[in-house]
Parts: sequence; structure tokens; C-alpha cells
Amino acid sequence: MRTTAFRYETGRPDLEEHPLPRADRVLAVTARPGPESADLGALLYIFGRSGTPVALLSLTRGEASPLNSTVEPLQSVRPWELQVAASLLGIASVSVADYPDGRLSSCGVRVLTERVGRAITAQSADLILVTDPAEGGLDDAAVAMAACAAAEEAGVPALARTLSAARGGWHLDLGASAAQARAVQRSAAAAHASQSDAMADLTFRLRLLGRSEWLRWLVPPPGPGR
Repeated sequence: MRTTAFRYETGRPDLEEHPLPRADRVLAVTARPGPESADLGALLYIFGRSGTPVALLSLTRGEASPLNSTVEPLQSVRPWELQVAASLLGIASVSVADYPDGRLSSCGVRVLTERVGRAITAQSADLILVTDPAEGGLDDAAVAMAACAAAEEAGVPALARTLSAARGGWHLDLGASAAQARAVQRSAAAAHASQSDAMADLTFRLRLLGRSEWLRWLVPPPGPGR
């Protein structure tokens, strides 16, 4: 199995416009409930709106978050919040694994890779979507490593939503659907009521992004058309 190396460098990406990659079935993989809305929400909504079935795998229940605006234990409430958010985004299938939040790297890449691989097979996914490992912490890096290894084994590409300064990234204009996609994304993020203290920062960030998203390949598709 080829090892995927992640690089992140300062500098502007090539801002040439590229379309959202085509896929028959998309599998998003996150470290915890929340990023599917806050980070990937607009992309997942647009995939679903275009008729592409979207599935989601969260590898933890999000119990390690320092935020909790409810009186419920996070390991119980956050998976339920995820189901609500997923329904708003049009995600057809949601799975929540029970690996330890904040300690995914201790589980071993092979274990996580096998779990992601089972989800790829179960969903017949031909595109994997994650957040860029350079954006988050150790758990996000572990998710990306496992997703890339599983994608390589399955022979499918892996795509990351990234920052505008990521080398090798490209700019995606959400186009005429941008306002609706952002509104749905905000609603999905708000469904994570236990994390509501972070909502103001997220709303500000989404306002700055406007119609724009940036993507980069972690496992490129084969052939010259990538």
C-alpha cells in the first residue's frame, strides 16, 4: 500500500475555476459530529441537490468537546444532533462509530482504515470527502490518513475541503446555489445545539467565504481528467 504524505505550504493556490468533481456516491468521513455541517455542509448539500447520494461516517461521538450548552452528556446528545443536521443537509445515511474522541491516533491507522473501508464498500462510494488534515488537530489528521489509505485500497479518490492558502488547491464557486447552500449549512450547524457557543464564529467565517470553497486532492482520481 502506498503511503500518502500530507503537505501544507503557505502561498496562494491556482485560482482557476474547476467544477465540483462528479461522483455517483459520496462518503464523507469526519472525526466527530459537527464538521459535516461547519466545514463540509455546503459541499454535501450541493452534492445531494445534484442527485448524488451522500453518506456520512463519524468516527467518534464527539464526547471530548470542551463545549456543552445542554445538560445532557455529549456522548449521548451529539450523535442525535448529527442526525438532525444530516437530515437538513440531505445526507441519506449516517453512521457513528465509537472510537475515543480526542484520541483517534491511539487507535492505529490500520484499525481506522478498515472501518472506513467497510463504509466505502457498504455505500458503494466512488468519492471520499474529508476536511484537510492541515486544518485540524491530531484526530482530523488520523481521519484523513485512514480515509486516504482506505480510498487507495478501494481505488477511489479522496478529496479535502481546504484553506485558500493550500498548495495544490483549487477554487470552487458555489454559483447560483451559494446563498441557499450557506443558509442550509448554517441551519445544520445550529442543529448542534450543544456547541452553540461556537456558532457566532462559524457564522462570521461563512459570511467571509460567501460563494467560495477551496478543495484539493489527497488521493487524486486516475487519468488526465483529474
